[in-house]
Amino acid sequence: MTIRLTVAQALVRFLAAQHTERDGNRRRLIGATWGIFGHGNVAGLGQALVEYADVMPYHQGRNEQAMVHAAVGYARQSNRLATHAVTTSIGPGATNLVTGAALATINHLPVLLLPGDVFATRPADPVLQQLEVPYAGDVSVNDTLRPVSRYFDRVTRPEQLIPAALQAMRVLTDPVETGAVTLALPQDVQAEAFDWPEEFFAERVWTVRRPGADPTELAEAVAAIRSAARPLVVAGGGVHHSRAEAALAEFAAATRIPVAATQAGKGSLRYDHPQDVGGIGHTGTATAAELARTADLVIGVGTRYTDFTTASGTLFQNPDVRFLNLNIAPYDGHKLAGLPLVADARSGLGELTEALVMHGHTVAGAYATEYSEDKERWEQRVDACFEVDEIDARPTQPQVIGALDALVDESDVIVNAAGSLPGDLHKLWRARSADQYHLEYGYSCMGYEIPAALGVKLAAPERHVWALVGDGTYLMMPTEIVTAVQEGVAIKVLLVQNHGYASIGGLSESVGGERFGTAYRYPTEEGTYTGAPLPVDLAANAASLGMRVLRAKTVRELREALATARAADTPTCVYVETETSDTVSGAPPAQAWWDVPVAETATRPSAVKARELYERHVSTRRRHL
Repeated sequence: MTIRLTVAQALVRFLAAQHTERDGNRRRLIGATWGIFGHGNVAGLGQALVEYADVMPYHQGRNEQAMVHAAVGYARQSNRLATHAVTTSIGPGATNLVTGAALATINHLPVLLLPGDVFATRPADPVLQQLEVPYAGDVSVNDTLRPVSRYFDRVTRPEQLIPAALQAMRVLTDPVETGAVTLALPQDVQAEAFDWPEEFFAERVWTVRRPGADPTELAEAVAAIRSAARPLVVAGGGVHHSRAEAALAEFAAATRIPVAATQAGKGSLRYDHPQDVGGIGHTGTATAAELARTADLVIGVGTRYTDFTTASGTLFQNPDVRFLNLNIAPYDGHKLAGLPLVADARSGLGELTEALVMHGHTVAGAYATEYSEDKERWEQRVDACFEVDEIDARPTQPQVIGALDALVDESDVIVNAAGSLPGDLHKLWRARSADQYHLEYGYSCMGYEIPAALGVKLAAPERHVWALVGDGTYLMMPTEIVTAVQEGVAIKVLLVQNHGYASIGGLSESVGGERFGTAYRYPTEEGTYTGAPLPVDLAANAASLGMRVLRAKTVRELREALATARAADTPTCVYVETETSDTVSGAPPAQAWWDVPVAETATRPSAVKARELYERHVSTRRRHL
């Protein structure tokens, strides 16, 4: 039996029938489709989404990159078992997907991209928005998506859709391969009819596997842990993707091995778990940094060891340090010349715990006492950052975080990606649940927060979802506020005004760049942007997009506004300007060095001094072999 449908109609029908299953939990793979329509998809996928609106929900986006971010936020909150599709027209609509695709692939989060493409039959050549490539007639702007996609195909004939769609689903549901998947769809092919086999539209379930460890690798891992005097776990995003938080807590409690977390891994243990020692790397805690410097075995669980979030090239200074890497991806399992333990994080941790408990293995009591006392001292530093001397004064950024920290419970989710907030949050935030801390730091993409919060809220409508954004990030991509208002998705936006790129401003100063071009201020006669702050009103802008806005000038008003926003059932923004003068205290400084090259020759004193400091730090680099 066959069914005659257009390619676009067939694709929508196919996607609606795809499901995932893990641990007996089955759910729909493609929960909805985001779209902005142009001539490249309006008559194809646009018509198909109208035709099958009863089986494929649709969300109207305002920016193509933002639509991908929303789909990624949905996928992460869904533990990678579900995601959204994103359709755009050809030309700028398609190329706007590239940043979002890179973010999805870097973070191993599934998203399906369905950009329109130029005519396959070439009746009009060039068509509107077509890039002509004189040396290759089969290249279009969609080819920019190849390097940032885990799977790419261009469907130039209707019958090609069947194998392409099946391969796309395979990659989306593969815990190792997953990321952005792109099916480029020429606009004429989208509208072309074909007789499809009925089986193509049958319900299909993709099992997300949990492979266990190889017995030899497991034995070597157990031996390495038993012989270590100062082991340290580095928990990455793979702990969350595998839903291995409970297994990690059991492993840590049984062995008393301390656990530090990357940005993606924070929340793997609750902040008050005895073995949780906070964030690691450039933005980590002093407790984790000191443990990392002296560790003789680093047990990476689901981490890629990126330089900023682990300081892997400089922080681990014990001359005898070795690495044991539990990772479902062999590529990451072999990093830093480590012992690989290639397995699902939950399965691998369970096997390690069982073996170590059988041997009665725990770390020495003195080691546990050492990090426990350091952990308590760090918590006191956090309390000091959150402390408020004058409730009617303008808050510092740590005090803004402290006000929110005091308000939320396990049901709240905070979303952030870029600026100075990730560093402060990694050090100071007290994660109360496994999925409360939603930091996108694989790509650290400005503009991610608001659309991602929208995606998180769609995946978990019962949760309180906060997008934490600075003024620089807000100006990048506030567009999906309109979508939140349109669909009544009650996200909360905490908008922090500090008049520029605070994080890069600090980095610029430290590397001799003198904060050039990082402030949102008027230029001076000297050509620097150090004049008065710009008279922009971001609160008014958010209100103009339909959001309810609460302005807070003091700590007292901030606390009241946050409580009001949390109780709101409509999209609500809390706007606060922070105190940024040199006389106020901020978060504790960086606990590990981040390698950012400094000008080797310069005449300005700040750059010369920065180079001298850089050369001293460079000597701490290591190649772990």
